[in-house]
Amino acid sequence: MTEALAEVLGALAAVLTTAAFVPQAVLTLRTRDTRGISLAMYTAFTLGVALWLAYGIVIGRWPIIVANAVTLALAATILAIKLRVEGRRGSPPP
Repeated sequence: MTEALAEVLGALAAVLTTAAFVPQAVLTLRTRDTRGISLAMYTAFTLGVALWLAYGIVIGRWPIIVANAVTLALAATILAIKLRVEGRRGSPPP
């Protein structure tokens, strides 16, 4: 496989996986409804995306870097909302 073909495949994979994540992220950001999100899964997912970003930086591959930087920003935002919502649920009523 040529390097150019590998870059095109990487870019296409990056665009599709990041684009697939965006609608759920937008819905969660708009509604602030995190009841259907597993805290353990989302924490692991966010950490995994951060590691993929670090990997992309180490090997210098822009499709991996860009896709995971965007996904990490969205995932970290949603995780923060989830943690905030869980914290409110766990606190006693005023």
